[in-house]
Amino acid sequence: MLPDISDYPQLAASFQWRIPARFNMGVAVSDVWAATEPDRPAILDLRGDAIETLTFGALAERSTRLAHALALAGVARGDRVAILLPQMAEVVVAHVAIYKLGAVALPLASLFGVDALDYRLADAGVRALITDAPGLAKVASIRANLPQLDVLISTDGPDGATLGFAQMLERGSPTFPAADTGPDDPAMMIYTSGTTGPPKGALHAHRVLLGHLPGVQFPHEGFPKAGDRFWTPADWAWAGGLLNVLLPSLYFGVSVVARRFDRFDPEAALHLMSRMQVRNAFIPPTALRMLRAIHAAGRRYNVDLRTLASGGESLGAETYAWGREAFGLTINEFYGQTECNLVLASNNAMGVSRAGAIGKAVPGHVCDVIRPDGTRCEADEPGQIAVLRPDPVMFLGYWNNETATEAKFIGDWMTTGDQGRRDADGYVFFFGRDDDVITSSGYRIGPGEIEDCLLRHPAVEIAAAVGKPDAIRGEIVKAFIVPKPGFQPSADLAADIQAFVRTRLSAHEYPREVAFIDRLPLTTSGKVIRRELRDRG
Repeated sequence: MLPDISDYPQLAASFQWRIPARFNMGVAVSDVWAATEPDRPAILDLRGDAIETLTFGALAERSTRLAHALALAGVARGDRVAILLPQMAEVVVAHVAIYKLGAVALPLASLFGVDALDYRLADAGVRALITDAPGLAKVASIRANLPQLDVLISTDGPDGATLGFAQMLERGSPTFPAADTGPDDPAMMIYTSGTTGPPKGALHAHRVLLGHLPGVQFPHEGFPKAGDRFWTPADWAWAGGLLNVLLPSLYFGVSVVARRFDRFDPEAALHLMSRMQVRNAFIPPTALRMLRAIHAAGRRYNVDLRTLASGGESLGAETYAWGREAFGLTINEFYGQTECNLVLASNNAMGVSRAGAIGKAVPGHVCDVIRPDGTRCEADEPGQIAVLRPDPVMFLGYWNNETATEAKFIGDWMTTGDQGRRDADGYVFFFGRDDDVITSSGYRIGPGEIEDCLLRHPAVEIAAAVGKPDAIRGEIVKAFIVPKPGFQPSADLAADIQAFVRTRLSAHEYPREVAFIDRLPLTTSGKVIRRELRDRG
């Protein structure tokens, strides 16, 4: 945890990791609080108009019962147990139970299709799956491909060979002892997005929770404080939802709001934050840009946030400035990836905040921008963002893929595949993924700056920029734009948008092609799927 020091240089210089010799994430986020405050709310689960509260006492007991029931069903320490559910209290019980058993949790997004599930379940050799009726329907068609999948559990009740979640809790003992795990013992596996080949399972140890604590406290400005209550629209199957919000909040005894969204709805999100008195939120940049389309969003809905953080894509100066106007606070941007998350961040209260920048290294982490040979770049020299090992938030390696694990490192630098630069004051600026950076006429162009400029045009509600192959320039910039209500797509509007960007950025950065679309393709974590846009040509 971060000490109470308000000066960033002093805080960064004085911070030291204190990782205990024995540590179990499941015990840390449930039993510790249950022992002293069993009635303290852990999860506030919105189901329609009703709010179901899961207390820390109930979380501790139910997770222990489920851990025992899984053991009775033959699930052993080290086995992979998949969780295919939307945001709901049962997800938390399942995670904690798996950690207590010493097994490995494999969170899966409920919006995954059959092919995505088939690959991940087979590659991980999943032994048990906790899901619901829609999840069971998807898995039914691929069950023959999964010979190691012995145990199916449904939150919607038993069905033939499928066990019921509630019945599993009844079967288990409330006194089952938690596994005696060390900080380096495997605890969870999250699959990467697969931007460079098939998705890879990033295996994390129990220490990953401890490694995240400073990264949550820093952008949320002294988290936790009295009255704090956390919510994110990000799926808990994603590292951003699970490790940036859910587990750290429970570790600190802070209630987390759960709500199932098929896709992000800005009006519903504002209503939720107001109704549930949310004080801390993590909202990805694309979702923030959708909120930006709603006039006076914070005031209209009486949203009273103490902190608002964003990450996963470049926030941009335009959305950064809008945050102050809409919510009366500064959006603290942060950065990380599945393999090593929440290592760079902003903290406006501490004076670490700059428009367009991710922020600086979170105390405890060593991050920089490096060249292909592993040497550090000079100030403002473009390169690859990297993190120095050892680091408690860093993954153990890719599941059954030692070659890919070794390729992830240059010496002791864990490479991210993200391009950026560090300025003379230590702020890191994110350009984009290696495969998102556009190379046109010898220039390397990050899509974030173009998208930020596009948002300033009065007709643009949301936009994404990608590279399109070009015989002369290598690539040209193509913009996909969702227009604001009242603006009709036309050649004249496209030309006006092109001129707008050209005069504000440069001749080589403006979009030479503009396409108008109804909706941007987004991942379950709220990121733009640029690969899909590139495939449209």
